[in-house]
Amino acid sequence: MPAVGLNLEIHAGECFGLLGPNGAGKTTTIEILEGLLEATAGEVTILGQTWKSHARELREQIGISLQETRLSEKLTVCETVDLFASFYSEPRPTSEVLAALQLEEKADSWVGKLSGGQKQRLAVATALVGSPKLLFLDEPTTGLDPQSRRQLWEIIREFQRGGGTVLLTTHYMDEAERLCDRLAIVDYGQIIAEGSPADLIERLGGHHMVEFSLAGDSHGPPEIWKSLPGVDSVYNDDGLVCLAVREPHRTIPALLEAVDKQSAQLEHLTTRQASLEDVFVRLTGRHLREE
Repeated sequence: MPAVGLNLEIHAGECFGLLGPNGAGKTTTIEILEGLLEATAGEVTILGQTWKSHARELREQIGISLQETRLSEKLTVCETVDLFASFYSEPRPTSEVLAALQLEEKADSWVGKLSGGQKQRLAVATALVGSPKLLFLDEPTTGLDPQSRRQLWEIIREFQRGGGTVLLTTHYMDEAERLCDRLAIVDYGQIIAEGSPADLIERLGGHHMVEFSLAGDSHGPPEIWKSLPGVDSVYNDDGLVCLAVREPHRTIPALLEAVDKQSAQLEHLTTRQASLEDVFVRLTGRHLREE
């Protein structure tokens, strides 16, 4: 599905993530794909159709859940889902959707009385009630507690298991790593990396991260750390020297020896698996959530 400045191909049945800082072009891209904005160049094809020639048919086949969905607080949960179901020719039964979103006990509660997590699940329910083939989720778990986040993750996985396709934007790298089959990292309107989470970590982040800091302000010249055995790349992050490495059992002894030769004092040393966050920092020089 090409969009302005971007070339995207999203496969049926997958969860595709679109990651990037504010201003990177994610929202514009999503709104073009959803039919809310007209592309100034290029073409958008969704499910073999275009917005210019098949707008009504496409609206029947997509579901949209925004980061902040404002619903009438004086309607009940059941009335809200019934209202959205009336917009579609072949909606799912409201009771079925409420059960899938674990909202059965809140069916007769006013929307204004729901918790943040319940409101977010209700927003997803309004997106799912039309039996969509493609689901757009714009930062669906922002501000939710860990339990509510995991509940929504399972709802997304269940939609996929039923053959649905998901386009997800998120500011949580762990969420993208868990949910996305493939993803694209966007910055300044361009795709700077694309692939599965595992592929991106393998290609751009190494297998492991070794992070350390030395006493005082000096961390030594980067060339020293880059020359250590097994080191793929070096960058500084919030006062830490971060090494992307493939053989930590070789790198760490050599690191300790190098620190000793400089007569420096090691203040902090940790090792961990490389993550998408490391990939993003290496590509853009900043954390996603800094925006």
